[in-house]
Amino acid sequence: MKETFYQHFEKIYGTRWGDLFDALKAPEKQVARLNLLSSAGPVVLEDASPSHPSLHHSYWIPLQAFYQPERTQEDLLNVYIMDPASVIVARALEVQEGDRVLDMCAAPGGKTLILIEGLKHVGEIFANDLSPERRERLKKVIQQYVPRTIRDRVWVTGKDGVQFGLKEPDSFDRILLDAPCSGERHVLENKKAMEEWSPRRGEHLATRQYSLLSAALLAVKPRGRIVYSTCSINPDENDGVIHKLLKKKKDQVKLIPQETHSVGEKTQYGVAFMPDRCGFGPLYYSVIEKN
Repeated sequence: MKETFYQHFEKIYGTRWGDLFDALKAPEKQVARLNLLSSAGPVVLEDASPSHPSLHHSYWIPLQAFYQPERTQEDLLNVYIMDPASVIVARALEVQEGDRVLDMCAAPGGKTLILIEGLKHVGEIFANDLSPERRERLKKVIQQYVPRTIRDRVWVTGKDGVQFGLKEPDSFDRILLDAPCSGERHVLENKKAMEEWSPRRGEHLATRQYSLLSAALLAVKPRGRIVYSTCSINPDENDGVIHKLLKKKKDQVKLIPQETHSVGEKTQYGVAFMPDRCGFGPLYYSVIEKN
């Protein structure tokens, strides 16, 4: 099955695929992102912000180094370790003070913390995840990083994301849809996942992703913003989903162009961070405004 996986993506990426395949198997480049909801100060690591403006308050962790978050005086953890592309994606939502925010597929919670920081002193966020196991991990992250006074404005829910479009139309200022995806890096690390992989998997997931994105479009307010993202390298799950949305919803949707700052790659409808070029990812995102 691994040979089929290799051949499938070789058809998509051509001569680039060998380098990308090797990069997907290599250790992930991560950052320690400062918890801005606490009194945490700078850590003794290399500042990541020169690479991309959205990586402010983030620090490179040396590859394969063990880095342990520490407790602040408020008994919160001082840093959250995550893929730098995830920081960029969450900040692209541009949450403002007082917003009503939906994180539609929120676990494990690293992006959720960034969205909470954007709310400042007013506003609320619904951190949703359908999986009970992932939801428990999400709750733990919120308890470890978010002060009690702010937790009162954070609601952890367990709905199918499609329900937000049906039951809460025009309700949210900002929606992050970090959609369930193929996650090819995980597939390469997991023997069972590789055995179960097939080209049809991406097709099925793209259908689900489009349903969730359509629901997000219904649930966001006019002039509201959606960030759609995946950690897939499959174009069907990335630009393909956005293409379908633009084709079917037409005048309801406006794309907001994003700067790559040399670490990302422009795609037809968004930006991709690929490990063979920038050392982290993969992660794709597109920013949408509802007309």
